[in-house]
Amino acid sequence: MAIVVQKYGGSSVADVEKIRLVAERVARTRQEGKQVVVVVSAMGDTTDELLALARSVCENPSRRELDMLLTAGERISMALLSMALNALGVPAVSFTGSQSGIITNEAHTNARIVEVRPQRVFQALDEGKVVIVAGYQGVSRTREVTTLGRGGSDATAVALAAALGAEACEIYSDVDGVYSADPREVPGALRLDELSYEEMHALAESGARVLNTQAVEFARRAGVILHARQTFGSAAETRIGPADPWDRRVVGVASEGSLIGIRIERGAPGLVARLRELGVPTQELWVEGEGGASFLLSKERVVDWPAVVEDLRGRGASAEDGLGTVSVVGTGMDEDARMLERFLEIVGEQRPRRVTASRHRLSAWIPEEARSRLAVELHRAFLEEAAA
Repeated sequence: MAIVVQKYGGSSVADVEKIRLVAERVARTRQEGKQVVVVVSAMGDTTDELLALARSVCENPSRRELDMLLTAGERISMALLSMALNALGVPAVSFTGSQSGIITNEAHTNARIVEVRPQRVFQALDEGKVVIVAGYQGVSRTREVTTLGRGGSDATAVALAAALGAEACEIYSDVDGVYSADPREVPGALRLDELSYEEMHALAESGARVLNTQAVEFARRAGVILHARQTFGSAAETRIGPADPWDRRVVGVASEGSLIGIRIERGAPGLVARLRELGVPTQELWVEGEGGASFLLSKERVVDWPAVVEDLRGRGASAEDGLGTVSVVGTGMDEDARMLERFLEIVGEQRPRRVTASRHRLSAWIPEEARSRLAVELHRAFLEEAAA
């Protein structure tokens, strides 16, 4: 029997009624003759609530203890969904990340999956059960519980799909696919029927929240086709897979806020090594002259960012708060000088701190307050006017 992996985000399992509806959808998939593995996020805003609870006890909680706390959210979801399926007469069993064989490195709160050992998952499938896996979490080789950072349940789902040889990986959320921009900020945003792995990866790197970058990397390496769908409502989707590398097109505009620009001055040796010690994910480290470098640090991805910034300042780095990024994403972005000229024309008045051009992205570091307006202007110029 073919294996299908389905991932349901926090909004899809936000309350008991939605969990029952997800259970019914999973049951229908099983009735179609599929073996089903389901990856779930924490219910609704549970992760944010747990993080706030931690900070009410301690201003700067340790990352290890945060991981112990935050993984509880997904465990609640997985157990409730398993109960709901069993109540429908569908045999199901729930596993934590460690029980399902998700092995990570040791970077607490931002770990990366290094290996999947899904023996218990295979065994449960062979017994005719639906397997429910807690997303966003794993275990290091030193047996420490870890979490995978923002959007980590996507990475759990795709890594499992690759390890299980699944025929598909379906990512369910409250939107019916991937859009050319955030519909909440850009009124003209359109749903995209199909994206290449490279285009989706560039959108995710640029701040689009539909899929996590590590998940897209896993999918591309293993050749897993991704289907981004809406849990309740529309039957539309975005399919993400291999595509003709010679197609030249613009697919979307993405932006990200809550960023801090960190500059490592010449004469401050050891800071890059210190970043690795701190387990800080950086947004594209740029070398500047002899010994200097800069990168963006995300407040959303680094839970203890105030302490990290203070640590780096004490070692000779400088920090600029209040930054954001805007990016135009597609294929062949660095091959048309007119695209770069138009991009610079729109973002130039904001005196961007940095502009970069690559095959799949034109991007600028800009003041955060200009981010939403520039996203609208770039979408109008590169997608709406071009289509007209």
